[in-house]
Amino acid sequence: MTRPEVMTQTETILRERPSAVPPGRMPRRRAHRSWSDVAFTVWGVLVMLFLFLPIIVIVVYSFNTGRLLVSWDGFGLDAFWTIVEKPAIQSAVRVSLITAFIAAIIATVLGTLAGIAMARHPGKWVWWFLSLLLLVSVTPEIVDAVALLPWFVLLGQDFGLGMFNDGIVRLSVGSSLFATAVVSYIVRARLVGQDANLEEASADLYATPFTTFRRITLALAMPAVLAGFLLAFTLSLDNTVIAAFVQVSGTTPWPVYVLSAVRSGLRPEIAAVSTIMLLLTLVALALVALVLKRAGDSATQIARTMTGG
Repeated sequence: MTRPEVMTQTETILRERPSAVPPGRMPRRRAHRSWSDVAFTVWGVLVMLFLFLPIIVIVVYSFNTGRLLVSWDGFGLDAFWTIVEKPAIQSAVRVSLITAFIAAIIATVLGTLAGIAMARHPGKWVWWFLSLLLLVSVTPEIVDAVALLPWFVLLGQDFGLGMFNDGIVRLSVGSSLFATAVVSYIVRARLVGQDANLEEASADLYATPFTTFRRITLALAMPAVLAGFLLAFTLSLDNTVIAAFVQVSGTTPWPVYVLSAVRSGLRPEIAAVSTIMLLLTLVALALVALVLKRAGDSATQIARTMTGG
């Protein structure tokens, strides 16, 4: 049998017997999607639009050149230039950033120490302490605000602690309450999954407790500490209810400024500053994920640490 005849016979066999074709060369068939998969996909898209469409709208309207936010006149950067020209807006943004930074420091210091204590000294007290932190987390802000106002007045006037009459101090302390609980969850979640053998080895090598804490324990917890600081900063930027109660004249934060601006009509510069703060929040969250990723955490571990799980 000649070579052309052999090739012709082989091609005929391959056409008649598709199973003879090597598996790697078989044409791939699209997997049939059931109606439930399609329905869940559509529903997921609708949920995402429901969650993020208002944010997209406020970002788009931050480029509105109109006098009022709800009246679109054209596309431009006038609203962002207005931020530079209005001292009241600059003051409100500056107060919010300063208080958020101070509140993040307070929350990080207290939350880190609490998280390390819960992770390295387990016992029945941990569950009681976690219950108290949970109570702080779920307590409505209006309750905290009503409680903080007379407390600050008592400390500032009756006890003569003048620092509690300062608006920055009041706002910083008030904003750090919830953030401290968040940092405690994050640091504890980080250290619970870390072995304590390194700390025991450090003690066996005659290192002082402070040296062990500084060079071993704190080093292990540092990714969670940085993540907690950034999250505390973002959480403290929009503490509207507490800020509205405890603020004093001359230290009006940005959320309270926006709340008072509603009465005279929202202007595009409100959306412009909101867009800038949204970008700051996204950058902070990205830094949190980057810090944890560089520490060797997987995507699941990053989500677990950020949620304090």
